[in-house]
Amino acid sequence: MLGINYLAVVVAAVVAFVMGGLWYSPLLFGKAWAKLRGIDSPGAAGAQMRPPEILAEFVRGLIVAVVLAGFVAHLGIANWVDAIYLGLAVWIGFQATSIVGAVIHEHYPLKLYAIHTGDALAKTLVMAVILGVWR
Repeated sequence: MLGINYLAVVVAAVVAFVMGGLWYSPLLFGKAWAKLRGIDSPGAAGAQMRPPEILAEFVRGLIVAVVLAGFVAHLGIANWVDAIYLGLAVWIGFQATSIVGAVIHEHYPLKLYAIHTGDALAKTLVMAVILGVWR
């Protein structure tokens, strides 16, 4: 795709990956997440990601970064304010609404929904800003 800074895509994906690790760590929401999932502690065996999951999570972030970069290029976004608007639109229109289906149909706890969608919001905004500013 024309107009995409692929180095910025990789950096955005790496930053999002690190943010996710921090988000679900005991420093932020790891303890609450573990409690809601019925896991004794965030460091318990059931809470540890295996190497294939780690790779899949990075690839997932990379895909999101590529798609966001395509939106940035197509929409001509070149500043952080417009990037924030894009990130919010993507989050509300796709991520938050997709995850809310689990709340509606599977009785997913609202607190768990808030943890997951908060993570998605934070990562999407940061990725959008990186991609929107670093053209």
